[in-house]
Amino acid sequence: MKMRLLILTLGLCAMAAPLATLAADPVLEAPDHMDMRLLRNPDIHGARIVFTYAGNLWTVSSTGGRATRLTSSEGFQSQPKFSPDGKSIAFSGNYDGNNDVYLIPTEGGAPRRLTYHPGWDRVIDWQPDGKSIRFQSPRQSNTGRDLQLFTVEVGGGLPRFLPLPTAGLSSYNADGTRIAYNRITRENRTWKRYKGGMAQDIWLFDFKQGKSTRLTDWEGSDHFPMWQGDTVYFTSDRGGNLQIWAHDMKTGQDRQITHHDEYDVKYPSQGPGAIVYENGGWLWVLDLKTEKSTRLKIALSSDNTASRPQLKSVGELIESAGIGPDAKRAVFTARGELFTVPAEKGPVRNLTQTPGVRERAAEWSPDGKWIAYLSDAQRAKNPQSGYEVAIRPADGLGEDKMLTHKDFAWPQGLAWSPDSKHLLLSDAAMNLWLIDAEDGKIKKIDQSVANEINDFAWSPGSDWVVYAGTEANNFGSIFLYSLDTGKVTRVTSDFTNDSQPCFDDKGDFLFFASSRNFNPTLGGFDLKPIWDNMDGIYVVPLRNDVDHPFPPESDEVAVKGDDDKDEDADADKKDDKKDDEKKEEEDKTIVIDLDGLASRTIALDVPPSNYRSLSFAGDNLFFLDRPFTPGGGRGNQLATTSLKLFDMKEREVKTVLDKCDGYDLADGGKKIFYRSGKQYGIIDAKADQKPSDEPLRTAEMKTLVDPRAEWQEMFRDAWRQEKDFFYDPGMHGVDWDHMYERYGQLVPYVGHGADFSYLLGELIGELCSSHSYVRGGDMPHPERIGTGLLGCDFTLDRENGLYRFARVFTDRDWNGGTDLPLNQPGSRAEPDEYLLAVDGIELKAPVNPYSLLVDKVGREVVLKVGPNPDGKDSREIKVLPVSNEYNIRYEAWVQQNRRRVDELSGGGIGYLHMPNTAVGGQQGFAKGYYPNLRKDGLIIDERFNGGGFIPDFFMNILRQKLANLWKPRYGQDWRTPGTAFVGHMAMISNGYAGSGGDALPYYFKYYDLGPVIGKRTWGGLVGISRGLLLMDGGGVTFPEFGIFNTQGKWDVENHGVDPDIDLDNLPEDLMAGRDPQLEKAVSVLLEKIKSDPVSVPTIKSFPRDKD
Repeated sequence: MKMRLLILTLGLCAMAAPLATLAADPVLEAPDHMDMRLLRNPDIHGARIVFTYAGNLWTVSSTGGRATRLTSSEGFQSQPKFSPDGKSIAFSGNYDGNNDVYLIPTEGGAPRRLTYHPGWDRVIDWQPDGKSIRFQSPRQSNTGRDLQLFTVEVGGGLPRFLPLPTAGLSSYNADGTRIAYNRITRENRTWKRYKGGMAQDIWLFDFKQGKSTRLTDWEGSDHFPMWQGDTVYFTSDRGGNLQIWAHDMKTGQDRQITHHDEYDVKYPSQGPGAIVYENGGWLWVLDLKTEKSTRLKIALSSDNTASRPQLKSVGELIESAGIGPDAKRAVFTARGELFTVPAEKGPVRNLTQTPGVRERAAEWSPDGKWIAYLSDAQRAKNPQSGYEVAIRPADGLGEDKMLTHKDFAWPQGLAWSPDSKHLLLSDAAMNLWLIDAEDGKIKKIDQSVANEINDFAWSPGSDWVVYAGTEANNFGSIFLYSLDTGKVTRVTSDFTNDSQPCFDDKGDFLFFASSRNFNPTLGGFDLKPIWDNMDGIYVVPLRNDVDHPFPPESDEVAVKGDDDKDEDADADKKDDKKDDEKKEEEDKTIVIDLDGLASRTIALDVPPSNYRSLSFAGDNLFFLDRPFTPGGGRGNQLATTSLKLFDMKEREVKTVLDKCDGYDLADGGKKIFYRSGKQYGIIDAKADQKPSDEPLRTAEMKTLVDPRAEWQEMFRDAWRQEKDFFYDPGMHGVDWDHMYERYGQLVPYVGHGADFSYLLGELIGELCSSHSYVRGGDMPHPERIGTGLLGCDFTLDRENGLYRFARVFTDRDWNGGTDLPLNQPGSRAEPDEYLLAVDGIELKAPVNPYSLLVDKVGREVVLKVGPNPDGKDSREIKVLPVSNEYNIRYEAWVQQNRRRVDELSGGGIGYLHMPNTAVGGQQGFAKGYYPNLRKDGLIIDERFNGGGFIPDFFMNILRQKLANLWKPRYGQDWRTPGTAFVGHMAMISNGYAGSGGDALPYYFKYYDLGPVIGKRTWGGLVGISRGLLLMDGGGVTFPEFGIFNTQGKWDVENHGVDPDIDLDNLPEDLMAGRDPQLEKAVSVLLEKIKSDPVSVPTIKSFPRDKD
C-alpha cells in the first residue's frame, strides 16, 4: 500500500483536596453538573465571579451555586476582567475570527468591540482609574516574540502603547505609579517546572523614576503578579507545583500561601480582598485576610452546542486510502471511521460507525473478502493499551475480528500478502512483523538500526518479503525475507542508499530505487554542493537463468516464404503462454538464487531524480517522480510529484499523471487508484492519463461525530503517543500512569475543543520537556474577517481629534517580503501627515482608525491624507492594505540595528540577524554575512530566534579559515576559501532564542568563534521530527531525541546556553532608544580589533627570477 498519508488546552470544601475517587477508567466517568470542573480564567469582584467554560463567559456567586451564562457565540471568549466598579466586564472575544477586546455589562447584554487590529489582543486587566482596559498585543512587535501592553478607553478609539518594551501579566500599586509585571510571556506554555532562560520573574517599573527593579529571582517560574497593599501575590513553582506566594514589599520576604498537592494553581486573579483561581478544574477563592482558600461547588448546565453530536462530512480528514482488488471500491479511514466508496455506482458506506473508537491504516485484502486495519477498540478493556490489527468483512455485513493481542509500539503500516493469508506490519520501534491472517500469530522479521521500516513489499507468490532497512550510517539497504526458511538475506550493501523495493508480477525481477547519481548543484556563494536528484531505478534478475531485461536490439530483414512457419511458431508460443499462465495461477512461488544477487544489478534508463513508491504490473514499472526544485526549503516543498511508468518493452519513461501524490495498482494492474491534492480517482494504468472527470465521492463520507466520545479516545491516544515516542522510556521520572488518572478525570468536563487542547497541554506539560505542543483540532470557529493594515503607526492629535501617521515604514524586504502600502510611487504618505478619511468616510476620534479597514485586505482603498488638520493641501492616494505587518516591522528593526552598528563602528563592523534556523534564518544569514566578508568585525544577532533546523551547517561556513590568497593581473587579491570571514565575530542572544536558537550559540561557543553576549537562551534541545494527527485533526508533539555532549552528559535542555558576557537590556535603556547588548557587542569587537588587528597579507613582487 503506497497511499499511507503522512499527517510531515452549592457547598464548600476543605483546602488542598486530594484526587477525586477514581473509577477503573476516569475518562469514561459522567460529569457532575452540580460540581463542575474545567472552569477557567476566573475573576472576582465582591459577590460575583466570572469565568470561562466551553468557550463562553459565565457568572456565579463568589460562594458558589448555579452559574449563569453571559455570552453565547461560536467563537471562544476568554480572559474576563471586572471593571473596578464591578459594572462591566472586559474580555478577549473572538466573534469575527480574531481575538479583540470587548466590553459587556456584568448583568448581560450586547458586547461592544473596542479593538480592530488583526493582532491577537489579550485582555490583562483594567487600568486603576477604570477608564481604560490594559491588553497585550503583538501589533507593534519587532520579531513576533516581543509582546507589549496597550490600553484602550472604554469609549473606544486608538489604543495607546504602554511604554514598556516587553510586558504581559501585570498589576499596579494603589496610586498607579508603579507596576509589577512579567517582562516575559510564557505562562501558557505546555512545559511545567521550566528553568531555562525564558523563565519568568516579577519585575517592578516605577513610572515616575523611569526605573525597573527585579522583584523575584527564583530559577523557575514566578508569574501572575497581583498587588494588594504592601503585598505582591504571585504564582511560583519553587516548591514543585505552582502555588500562590506572597512578597512583602516592606521586608522583601517571600512566603507560600497555598499548598495544593496534586494540581497547579492556574489563572489567579485578584479582586477586592480576594483572589480566585483554578486548581484541578475547580474554582477556589483565597481570602486575603485569613489567607485561607475555599473550593467552590458550582452547578452549570446548558445546551452546549460545541459538544453536541452532529452529522459531519469527514472527507477533509482522510488518514489513509486504499483500493479494492477489482477497483470497484476504495477504502478510506477518516476521523477514526472506516469507509468504502464506490468507483461509480452505489452508496458510500461507513463500515464501523464507532465515534469513540479509532480505525486507521486500512488495507483491502487481494481476495476482496477482508479489510484489515488498526483499531483501538480493545481500550474498552484496557484503557491505556495501543492499537491492534483487526479485520472485518469488506461488504460490511459481518463482525470484526481482533487479529492480534500484542502491545505494539505505535503500529503504522499494513500490507496484505497476495494470497491474503498474511499481513506485514511496521511499528515505531523500527520492527517489521509478520502476522498470520487466520490465527493472528506474530513473528518478528527484522528490526532496523536507525529508522522505521516503511518500505516493504510481497513477492507475487507470497513466499518472500522485500524491505528496506536503515543501517548505522543512515543509508538504506535492501533485504529479502523467506517465509519458508525464516531467514533474512542482504541484497545491497551499506555503501549505497537504497529504498522503495518491489517485485515484478512474475517473480523474475526485483526493482528498487537507489541514490547513486552524484551530480551536485553548487551554491551561489560557497560552492557548497547540494546533493539532490540522486536516485536511479535498478533491477536485479532473481535467478541466474533469467535473461537480461534489456538485451541488445538489432533490426533484421525478414526472409520471404517463412510466413507460414512464423504463424505456426506464434501459435505454439501462444499455447505455451496459456500453459505458463495456468501454472502461474496455480503456483506463483518463486525461486531466488541468493548467491551473487547484488552483482546482477542493472540500471534502468531513467534520469536522476527523487523516486518513490515503485510497483510493477504487466510490462510496466510504475513510480512517483519528485525532482528537486530550488527554493523549496526542507522537503523540496515547491516540487511537483508526478506518476510515471517505465515501459520494459519499449525501454522508456512515460508520464501517467502530471500531478499525483500517491497511488495504488488494482484490477490485476489494469487500474490506478490515485490521490492528487485532496482528490481521489481511478484511471487506466497506462501513459498519458488525465485526472478522472468523476473523482471518488469522498465528500459523501459522513459520520455522526460525538465530540465527547472523541475527546475520550483522543485523550487516550495522546497519552499513548507520548508513551510510545517520548525519547526517555522512563518519561523523565514522571509516573505516566498516574498522569492518566490525574488529567483523565477532567475529560468528562470538556465542553469545547479549546478546553480539550488545554487539558492535553496540562498532560504533556508534566513531562517537563521542550517541544511539547498541542495543535487544536475540530472546534467552532467564526469566519475570519481580516482588517487591512497600512504599514504605519498612528498617533492621536488630541487638540484636533484627528489621527496622524506617527511612523511610516519604508524598509522593504526584497526577498518576497510584504509590500509597503504607504511607500509606493504615487501613493506615499509622510510621517506627521493626517489621515483624514478612508474610502470617503471621515475619520475622527473616538472612531478607531482600524475599524474603517475591516475587510479591506488586498482591496483598493482610497485614503485622504494631508499635512493640515483642516484638510488644506490634502490629496487622495490609492493603497492596497496588507493582512499583517510582521515582515515590515521585522525588516525595519533589522535595518535599524544594521545602521546603528555601522554608525558605532565607523563602518568597520557588519551586522546580521537570524530570526530562526530554518529558511528565514538562512535568508537572514546570507543577506548579512556575504556583504560583510571584508569587514574587520561581524555581529551575529540571534535574539528572538525561533529555531528550526539544527544549525551545524552555519558553523561549517563560520569556522572556515583563510588558507591562501591568489594574485590576479587586475583587481584585488582573491581568497580561499572565498567566504571565510577573517575578522572577529561576536554573537548576541537572549532568553527568547530557543531550539535551533539554543544550538546556534552552543556551537558558536564550542568552536570558539567569539564571545556570546546577552542572556541565557531558552534551553530546549529535546527535539521533534514528525506529526501524527489525532482523530479530529488536532495533535500533540512528542519529543523524540535529546542532546548530550561529547563528554557523555546531558546538555542545554531546561537550562539554556550561558552567555560569555551576561548583559540584560533593561526596560529603561530600551525606552531611551538604546540597545546595551548591541552596543556591548560593538565595543567588544572594537577592542578586539584594536588589540588584535585583522591582517590579511598581500604580495607585490612576482616570481620573475627563475634561477
